[in-house]
Amino acid sequence: MTSPQSATVATDAASGAPFLEFRDVGQVFHTRRGDFEALREVNLQVSQGEFLCVIGHSGCGKSTLLNMVSGFLNPSSGSVSLRGVPIERPGPDRMVVFQNYSLLPWQTVEQNVELAVKAARPELAPGARADVVQHHLEMVGLLEARRKRPAQISGGMRQRVAIARALAVQPEVLVLDEPFGALDAITKEELQEELLAIWREHRPTVLMITHDIDEALFLADRIVMMTNGPAATIGEILTVPFERPRSYQAIQEDPRYGQLRNHALDFLYRRYAHDDD
Repeated sequence: MTSPQSATVATDAASGAPFLEFRDVGQVFHTRRGDFEALREVNLQVSQGEFLCVIGHSGCGKSTLLNMVSGFLNPSSGSVSLRGVPIERPGPDRMVVFQNYSLLPWQTVEQNVELAVKAARPELAPGARADVVQHHLEMVGLLEARRKRPAQISGGMRQRVAIARALAVQPEVLVLDEPFGALDAITKEELQEELLAIWREHRPTVLMITHDIDEALFLADRIVMMTNGPAATIGEILTVPFERPRSYQAIQEDPRYGQLRNHALDFLYRRYAHDDD
């Protein structure tokens, strides 16, 4: 368990500079009722290849932070940079997987993935592009469903398509906005395990929003816990000590699991209890 100050030391090994960095980030939204300060003085450095989960109550700025990484939103103050370059717009080096899948309903599973690869990697010849699409559909177990449209497959399968599409582009940063929040418990656990297997192969840097502490402890290297808004910031960062590869059974039998889980629960439901959440 570390404080934000002691945890913000991750760097890009090649250059010595931070790989992904939030520096003094603030966000103020201008509304009809006046200015609303969503975030204040957020400082965080993320290592290349790190898996980071962000948790906190509704309104704590989790999605705002991820929108900045994705390039959908520029901070009101401070900066968010990748390899030392400020992020100012979306790009194929950063891909997003949303909770609602965001698939094109008139396209097949295969076509949804192929469109992303064609747009982000135009240098690939058609044969090479087809190989990339097939490889990633195979990784998520959807080769047999490749000719189906989203309406013809389950919610879990749609999320597999969204993950395959994002990773087929080979992004440096993968942004996950509660990707498993709408799924049943069994499907959710299966997809979490698949996600870790795919992450080990590609090793992108992952930033993931979740409300599930058990999910965060299973997936993450570190867990960023946000204080309540307005003017939310990083309250504490937990370092997850479990070796990889992981299994649910193994980590839940580790005495440190209960200690970390209780610490996170104490942070969320005692120190930063939210009456409206």
